[in-house]
Amino acid sequence: MAPRSSRIPTRHALEWIPRQKQVSLLDPLVKVFITQNAYIRICAHAGSDLDNEVGGWMAGKYCRDDITNDQFIVIDTILAAPYTEQGAAHLTFTSNTQIALFDFLERYHPDKVLVGWYHTHPRMGVFFSSWDEWLHKNFFSKPWQVALVVEPYTSAGGFFIRQKNGAMDTQAYFGFHELINQEKKSKVFWKNLEPKRNLNTLETEVLVV
Repeated sequence: MAPRSSRIPTRHALEWIPRQKQVSLLDPLVKVFITQNAYIRICAHAGSDLDNEVGGWMAGKYCRDDITNDQFIVIDTILAAPYTEQGAAHLTFTSNTQIALFDFLERYHPDKVLVGWYHTHPRMGVFFSSWDEWLHKNFFSKPWQVALVVEPYTSAGGFFIRQKNGAMDTQAYFGFHELINQEKKSKVFWKNLEPKRNLNTLETEVLVV
């Protein structure tokens, strides 16, 4: 699938990076942008069960910048997965889950694409297990599709993104770009991430765009 041609919305976003600098040598294929509404929906679903894993799909746009040729995704639609098989340390998207989510996406969001998936690791931390890796490889096989792991108990989260060479480090996660709304206030509260720059600087840039 070819990406849409669009300008990357960096000037309208606040970048969040891991507090522990762990990804400096990695070269991700795509940059992740997420709307505040989508972020809030993920957090609300993640916090709905602190004993078992929950998850779902992320939809939006897959794009390439007109000038820099940077590839990026914009996550603006969150689909909580029904009919899952879940436990304290596992989550499975059943065939009924996939049928329901594909049907909902096609019926209500035909202009959007499936850009990845998310799930929680209650009380376990932000990492990619061997099962997560298998699921991602077999069901989210497009190079630009990403995975988000949320640790709701300690308020942490991170994206796992394939590199430009196709490989993915299952121990190193990335932050993301938060698309700031007109209120110019951040909604991100995950404790393992920090803003790369001051929000006041972003506000100035947005005003002059």
